Amino acid sequence: QVQLVESGGRLVQAGESLRISCARSGRTVGYYARAWFRQAPGKEREFVAAINSGGESTLYADSVKGRFTISRDNAVNVVYMQMNSLKPEDTAVYYCAAGLRMRTTNEYDYWGQGTQVTVSS
Repeated sequence: QVQLVESGGRLVQAGESLRISCARSGRTVGYYARAWFRQAPGKEREFVAAINSGGESTLYADSVKGRFTISRDNAVNVVYMQMNSLKPEDTAVYYCAAGLRMRTTNEYDYWGQGTQVTVSS
């Protein structure tokens, strides 16, 4: 079994930067593609960014392209998302996901509990 734990979410001002993290524990055989999704109040969960198992390939939602950067450190099984130029519409619970394939849809095998990011105007 794989456990994912997100951290780093907090209240920030519009225009500021924030880095959130997702640590993986449990079964450690091989590496997984990882992704970030987010869910704002009253809205469906949406894809934000994904990275393949080796870290060579990434995908981003158009709404965050150029502002957010996903990265990973396989030595410690952690995935990061650097979020710059944050906007109030980025406010959401951010979820980490892991699966065998990198994809923009939510068919990932493992999910974390989420970390709250709030951007005030």
